[in-house]
Parts: sequence; C-alpha cells; structure tokens
Amino acid sequence: MIMSKDTAKKTAELLLQIKAIKLQPNDPFTWASGWKSPIYCDNRTTLSFPKIRNYLRENLANIIEKEYGKPDVIAGVATGAIAIGVLVAQHLNLPFVYVRPEPKSHGRKNQVEGFLEKGKNVVVIEDLISTGKSSLNAVKALKEEGANVKGMVAIFNYGFKIADENFENANVNLTTLSDYEYLLEQALDSNYISSSELETLKNWRENPSKWNQ
Repeated sequence: MIMSKDTAKKTAELLLQIKAIKLQPNDPFTWASGWKSPIYCDNRTTLSFPKIRNYLRENLANIIEKEYGKPDVIAGVATGAIAIGVLVAQHLNLPFVYVRPEPKSHGRKNQVEGFLEKGKNVVVIEDLISTGKSSLNAVKALKEEGANVKGMVAIFNYGFKIADENFENANVNLTTLSDYEYLLEQALDSNYISSSELETLKNWRENPSKWNQ
C-alpha cells in the first residue's frame, strides 16, 4: 500500500534528484543475485541530504501514527534501515532496536540488538523492499523475541509479485512512501526517461530474472 500519490511522486522525485535511484535501461546494472537490472536503488544516499532525510523521517512517522497509532518500539532492519529507523524513533520519541540478518556468532548471540521487552507493539522500518525475504526474516526474529509486530513501513518498493505474496503469506501489513509504478510516472513526467525507455523499464519488472539475457 502507498501512503498517497502526492507523497509517492515527491519521494520518487527526491530519490532521482540525488541519484539514490538510478535508471539506466540502456546500460543495466548487475545485482548481487546476478540479475541484470535497469534500476539501482541505494536509499542510504538520502542520509547525506538533511532536507530529504527529514522529509522521509516525517512521512514515515506520519504513516506509523496514521496506520498503527503510536507503537511502543521502532525496529530497523540492518543495515540499510538502521539510520532512518533511528531518525523516525527520535521523531516519535520512542525506543529503537535493530535486527541483524542472523544472530551474532559470539557474545550474547543477539539477532535483535537493543532493549526489547516481550509483548511490546513494534513497527518495523525498512529502506527498500525487493522480494521481502530479508524484511520478513527480521519480522520473524522480532516475533521470536516476543514482540507484537503491528506492520512494516518502507521508503521504496520494487513491487515484485513475489514480495506481495510473501507479505500476504506472512500476514504482515506493508506501507511504502513510493514504489516502482510511481517512480516511472515521475521519471516520465520530468523527462528523466523517454516513452521507449518506459516500455523497457516496465518489461523488466514483469520478469526481472530473465530480463536482458
């Protein structure tokens, strides 16, 4: 689910402006998975731009209060969402924890870092949703620690069908500031891409693992 069309397009505009998202349909990127992709997204870039990170912080906080009321704790997914998660927690004056991809191999062997009491209402912050696998792994870890996970909010969502299915199967509510559809709409409106490039970008999302082979 998207917060609003205006917010979705504005978020896309800002991410394109600072090259947190790059669109290169004629010179694709190679993801760690091996997929060829016309888009690359690194939302950590937003942390270097105070006005933009404040915009994201305020709008993520607004989603949380609108959708869930005020939770007890904000949780960030390591590593990309730790910083923006702290900013949102600070904005809402709430405790913060973060979730590692897997438990540490030493010390207390924590996967959830920070102080988290059982039974607390938690909203999870994520920077980017692709398949949803790592995001939902964090939700699972929080639930195993006794948290009541109310839902997840994220900056950007590629909108893959597999992600929709994964979140639905896990019964986790997801709301994002922007997504791939609004990104393409904004990129076309601002002449960042042409109509022919738009078709290429749409085709990629339909079958990303097989695109441009």
